[in-house]
Amino acid sequence: MNRLALVTLGIVIAGNMAPAAAMAIDEAHYQQAREMIKDSIAWLRTQQDPKTGGWSIPDEGPSIPAITGLVLTGMLDEPDIDASDPTVQRGTAYLLGNRQPDGSISDRILPTYNTSICLSALARINTPEAAAAIGPAQAYLKGQQWAEDSVNNGETSSVDRSHPFYGGIGYGSHGRPDGSNLNFMLQGLHDSGLDCDDEAFQRAVVFLERIQMHGKINDMPYASGSQQGGFIYATGPESDQAGEGESKAGMMEETLSDGTVASRLRAYGSMTYAGFKSYIYADLDRDDPRVRHALRWIEQNYTLEENPGVGDQGMYYYLVTFSRALDAWGTSTISTAEGERDWANDLVDRLAELQQDDGSFRSVHNRWKENDPVLITAYALIALQHAID
Repeated sequence: MNRLALVTLGIVIAGNMAPAAAMAIDEAHYQQAREMIKDSIAWLRTQQDPKTGGWSIPDEGPSIPAITGLVLTGMLDEPDIDASDPTVQRGTAYLLGNRQPDGSISDRILPTYNTSICLSALARINTPEAAAAIGPAQAYLKGQQWAEDSVNNGETSSVDRSHPFYGGIGYGSHGRPDGSNLNFMLQGLHDSGLDCDDEAFQRAVVFLERIQMHGKINDMPYASGSQQGGFIYATGPESDQAGEGESKAGMMEETLSDGTVASRLRAYGSMTYAGFKSYIYADLDRDDPRVRHALRWIEQNYTLEENPGVGDQGMYYYLVTFSRALDAWGTSTISTAEGERDWANDLVDRLAELQQDDGSFRSVHNRWKENDPVLITAYALIALQHAID
């Protein structure tokens, strides 16, 4: 549906999560975002590897097809770009050239991460070849999720709901799961049309509850008495430390539900928006306590100046997850301590500060590969596309 139709209808339809909402962006910011999108796509076209058709291809060693997947996702959200575009054709051929017999899409490393992000791109590519890759990629990801019938190096492996890793997914080979890989997996499954009632989403909710820092939701000891409502990174820092919890934001002193003060893992921005969005994709009701506690954390910690809890680290990952989550939520404003904020207008303003004259975006921190201008420009492009959606 085009923007005019959305403005006319003034609604967003998303099952139980459907609010009645106006567009989240005003006309001036919309036009500004359109120019920013045009400039970023023009720059990304110049960065495509002429030999492989991918982006950020190293001179030696394995590549990361996910970066190409992110670029194509941002480009294909443009109404006048489709699978017939020559740049898209070369990028698509590169992605499909990395298909593996097990359904994954990778260049030997990080198979679940790469497959999840490439799946989002393939869902936007209307060709028989791309369509043929979607089902096997979905099946691969579902097999890698920690569950009763998950796959560990080709062998069936089993954990039940009591295991701290249940419902999560790691970087591959049944590794220790985390909220970021789960975020990308659910994004890919959602984008490629998997029903929210599928067991993959329902299992994921179990893991999401265990990385949400609220004692009435999370049954892990590290969340006992917590009232934060936001999300941490994982239920354990290593495979042999299941149930200990892990946050990239470290620890904080928190007043617990019984009034005592204790150290608890700190919830932080990118993981909270990722968890909030994942609940939306799993079609939890808008009044579900898990959703409301996450939203309360978002309202209390609203900012676009940093990834709250970790500063400049993962800033662009934060911005794209922020945009995808609030677009999925479907309301034009967020209530904060400073009043109602038009989140899409705020996002365009923030990204305008970061975009450079050539259309690329400026790195603010090198952690999590955010010193790669192609990666962060792709993140920014996708964020802008959701702001004007």
